[in-house]
Amino acid sequence: MPKGIRDKVAILGMGCSKFGERWDMDASDLMVEAYAEALADAGIETKQIDAAWLATAIEEQHVGKSAVPLAVALRLPFIPVTRVENYCASGTEAFRGAVYAVASGAADIALALGVEKLKDTGYGGLPQRGRGTLNNMTWPNLSAPGSFAQLAAAYRAKHGSAPQDLKQAMAHISVKSHDNGARNPKAHLRNRITIDTVLNAPMVAEPLGLYDCCGVSDGAACAIVTTPDIARGLGKRDVVAVKALQLAVSNGLEAQHNSWDGSYLATTRIAAKRAYHEAGIENPREEINLIEVHDCFSVTELVTMEDLHISPEGTAIRDVLDGFYDADGTVPCQIDGGLKCFGHPIGASGLRMIYEMYLQMQGRAGERQRKDLPRIGLTHNVGGFPHQNVCSISIIGSLGS
Repeated sequence: MPKGIRDKVAILGMGCSKFGERWDMDASDLMVEAYAEALADAGIETKQIDAAWLATAIEEQHVGKSAVPLAVALRLPFIPVTRVENYCASGTEAFRGAVYAVASGAADIALALGVEKLKDTGYGGLPQRGRGTLNNMTWPNLSAPGSFAQLAAAYRAKHGSAPQDLKQAMAHISVKSHDNGARNPKAHLRNRITIDTVLNAPMVAEPLGLYDCCGVSDGAACAIVTTPDIARGLGKRDVVAVKALQLAVSNGLEAQHNSWDGSYLATTRIAAKRAYHEAGIENPREEINLIEVHDCFSVTELVTMEDLHISPEGTAIRDVLDGFYDADGTVPCQIDGGLKCFGHPIGASGLRMIYEMYLQMQGRAGERQRKDLPRIGLTHNVGGFPHQNVCSISIIGSLGS
């Protein structure tokens, strides 16, 4: 059994652009905005970076198929630069590359940056794409809202949930995220909403209404990682370390076998167990202090609470309505506003989540800062559809915790 990378890698610095309709900037500008903050936070010079990873999912729109745009935008010193893409988990995939490079000893200091410039496409949702049978994200009889609406229907049927209870819980999730996003100057949507606003909004795919769906934005986020010893040598205190990084990818079972009932995401359950084992977490409901999950739709967040083994199966509706995941609850979820308020510039989302965890653990999250500094935080990304997806999970925390 692999021992994993627990506490072998520290986050030296992080940065995040403002997310939104950034008509005044191209992808390179967004990269520089996030990188400048990360570099200043790390307290190093560009020439000290040994390797870099770039995450972007829709390369046809703004970056191209290589990592050259990152090297050019940041004037990296002729170092290895790799472009990665793994659907909506692309940002965490770049982070995984940088972290593994440091953990293996291949690099002393490594960079991960994710960016997406989507508003310029003029397309209302994520752009259409086509890359062959297995990688094609567009089918004539399937849409993202439609497939996640089926997740809601399957969950409701399996657990005997009353339709109004599920809708109330989903509405609570959306209102909670907007309340949190209103406190975040880097969020795209900063408007508070009400339960009635959510319940009376136009229907997109029953039971998902307009406010149950995340938006589309432009944005970038960046992490610089190193070893704990180097971080301390550079004067860092209260070091934030990587506890686990796990990736699980659908192998076809969900779509091709009736053992999956459609009410949960199999990859999330598998990746979560692996991540907890790597991080030494035995009771996630008691040990994890803060979570950021892939709330592409409100029902995805609700189901994920159970797939992460935080809410017992069939009880997430009750936990949500009881405020367990609110900003002042036991385990806050989307304390920065989540995808719901940041939107989803695909390559940046995973790193944006880690950025919030990093700030919270250092007491630097401003108006939304938790009174008790979190010691263990989890981020979760899902890319694709419930029946065919990738899931990445990162766990970070105070060194030694």
